[in-house]
Amino acid sequence: MEIFATFDDSVFLEAKDRVAVTPSSYNAKVCEPQWFCDKTALNTDDPLEKQKIYKFRGDLAVRQGQHQDALDAYSSCQEWIAGNNLTIRRDVLEGMARCCTKLGQRDRALDFADLLSKEASNICHMTSLLLLKVSIYQHFNDIESKMSALQQLCSMLPFNPWHWYNLGQTCLELLENSRTTGPFESSEEQSDGGAEDKRGEAAELNENRIWLKACSCFIRTRLLLRILRQQQSSFVLQRTESTLQASDQVLQRLSPRETTLQALTEVLSEDLIPEKMREDYQDGDSLASVRVQSFKERWWNRILLTGVLEADAPQRRTC
Repeated sequence: MEIFATFDDSVFLEAKDRVAVTPSSYNAKVCEPQWFCDKTALNTDDPLEKQKIYKFRGDLAVRQGQHQDALDAYSSCQEWIAGNNLTIRRDVLEGMARCCTKLGQRDRALDFADLLSKEASNICHMTSLLLLKVSIYQHFNDIESKMSALQQLCSMLPFNPWHWYNLGQTCLELLENSRTTGPFESSEEQSDGGAEDKRGEAAELNENRIWLKACSCFIRTRLLLRILRQQQSSFVLQRTESTLQASDQVLQRLSPRETTLQALTEVLSEDLIPEKMREDYQDGDSLASVRVQSFKERWWNRILLTGVLEADAPQRRTC
């Protein structure tokens, strides 16, 4: 029986002489500061070069606070973006949305955000989109829509304490508005659905429910930050400690009963298992491969079932 491996005869042939190839000389391009602003910069037939020039001009204009010039440059840049260059296309669309926001063009800014949503394919894309929407709604003082976008962020990234903290702060804004301007009213944009949808929106804007949601958000923030601070140091830890202190102060202001704190803590800590937290959605995960539960499904319905709303929210007011 043959026990030795066999080799192809070509292995034992002499290596062919390789011809040395002298590489062609390379002249690095030397660029002056803000070279892309020069009038002659666009004297090129290279579409990639034109794309970069317009993109750089737009970025510079944004930095200088010249948002109309930036919007014009980004619009020109769009014409030269290759069809398969989705990264630059998304970057430019986001820049245009932010410029429109600064220029007071709310509908146009949201139109660009909608274009981004159609091309979103992973968690990172959706996170960027929702953060963009939050900034748009914040700029135009649309607190209800901002709260909705933040709830989506909390559902998509449930272990990020800063989204929970921002959602809690937004609930406080709604409570403060109700104290100064009267009862909540659903915005026209959010009331385009049927009668059932309108009743649901009106219920969610009830002051007691907003109070309960604020309590829930700051409790969840505390729980997450206490877990994270075990791995932190330096200025990161300082920020965490500062936010923990702020959350404690807000909860003292909201003054839920001890039984309410215990019930909410139990519901909001059920999924805070280290193994589960590590396995949850990552930035690069495809949207097609994950099922993100809504804020209502994952937490809110179960919070309401605890009964703390009826027992501990007799038309409270923030101070």
